[in-house]
Amino acid sequence: MRQAVSMVARLGFRLQALPSVLGRQLSCTQDVLCRTPLYDFHLAHSGKMVEFAGWSLPVQYQDSHIDSHLHTRQHCSLFDVSHMLQTKILGSDRVKLMESIVVGDIAELKPNQGTLSLFTNEAGGILDDLIVTNTSEGYLYVVSNAGCWDKDLALMQNKVKELQNRGSDVGLEVVDNALLALQGPTAAQVLQAGVADDLRKLPFMTSAVMEVFGVSGCRVTRCGYTGEDGVEISVPAAGAVHLATALLENPEVKLAGLAARDSLRLEAGLCLYGKDIDEHTTPVEGSLSWTLGKRRRAAMDFPGAKVIVPQLKGKVQQKRVGLMCEGAPMRAHSPILSMEGTVIGTVTSGCPSPCLKKNVAMGYVPYEYSRPGTLLLIEVRRKQQMAVVSKMPFVPTNYYTLK
Repeated sequence: MRQAVSMVARLGFRLQALPSVLGRQLSCTQDVLCRTPLYDFHLAHSGKMVEFAGWSLPVQYQDSHIDSHLHTRQHCSLFDVSHMLQTKILGSDRVKLMESIVVGDIAELKPNQGTLSLFTNEAGGILDDLIVTNTSEGYLYVVSNAGCWDKDLALMQNKVKELQNRGSDVGLEVVDNALLALQGPTAAQVLQAGVADDLRKLPFMTSAVMEVFGVSGCRVTRCGYTGEDGVEISVPAAGAVHLATALLENPEVKLAGLAARDSLRLEAGLCLYGKDIDEHTTPVEGSLSWTLGKRRRAAMDFPGAKVIVPQLKGKVQQKRVGLMCEGAPMRAHSPILSMEGTVIGTVTSGCPSPCLKKNVAMGYVPYEYSRPGTLLLIEVRRKQQMAVVSKMPFVPTNYYTLK
């Protein structure tokens, strides 16, 4: 338990004594934390529960954070990500609605294809990152961050009302499903035993509805937040415990919590909203220019385009970069200095890499310091140590693509 508490402190989570709460459709307040359909399941499996974005979630289980991280890289792990906001955008003008608030080319998505995109504001800042899937069932399936739940929902609902008032055919529905992420090189092999569909035909960022280990109406999306092959399964809440239990019967699968999720995504060079990107960073500054659809760049018809598009052609003031060093781990808020000792930026996320046995981090530096191989100094515990700007991902990704 002591190890779990120290991990909680590092990640900024808070241990809570939780009151009894029924259901998921409730407001998350300081007094009442939301619980996923797997809350009792986590307790039964010795999950160390913490507060995260208004939800009670496991930070780790009986295995150490390092063991859990490495098991995901070598086998596969099951994560409860039911705190994420899942919505359906309905109606014949659903693409019009989504393209009015995100930077991506949603119209070009093939049936059951998805993409990472960004909500932006008129100043070019990132309101949240999200995955949009163009389903063959005639709606857009959207997954966005729990920490932005209220903000994202209000943004989409207000846009729905605005377009409806103009006569557009569009609607929104919150999906009250659990969301399970099975991540790791053996994830597809494990899942294949419980589905009739051939998962070899489901490449990275595609999606399909299927029965999974006897639970019907599950949406399986080939994606994840670890850099590994894997899926996210949107499952009716009543079937969540059954599905999790069935997956755990395979010895390849172990439960993993927020601690491993954080270090895995950092090794993969993936952003955490609110730490590595926020309303004060643009997609170009956040090294996310690839999310900007080519047609959308030309049309300049997304929020903040007048700020963002010119940045593609010129130098931005700051850039998100990867950092690697030996010695003490780099942590969020650690100052980044030039070799002359001038403070030039700040670390946004950092941890020891279990796979590389080195310390990795992300942070923002002026454009002229962003080239890989640039030597910098990081101030850790009031001492300066050498770091080098590094390409990301730090650990190669293993997404499944058709060849």
